Amino acid sequence: MELTPPDMPTDPRITLLGKPGCHLCVEARSVIERVGADLGVGWQEVSILEDPTLLRLHRDRIPVVLVDGTELSHYWVEEDALRAALVTDNRT
Repeated sequence: MELTPPDMPTDPRITLLGKPGCHLCVEARSVIERVGADLGVGWQEVSILEDPTLLRLHRDRIPVVLVDGTELSHYWVEEDALRAALVTDNRT
């Protein structure tokens, strides 16, 4: 599921790996939505249940937050760390 509004770049920079019913994923999604909106950065959410490799790699450590394909955090996402990772790249 891609969650990039039409006025944002088409390639989402943030990826949230999670699964339905994950309460930590709900918290991570809230931070990602806020930071993405503030910085004009697109994001997507991917269920690990849809991909056997993701399920094998991340079964017990979701949510996982990736920025530009690189893991930033798992279990929790700190808003300041996410902002810094997005701004440091100079694309925002």
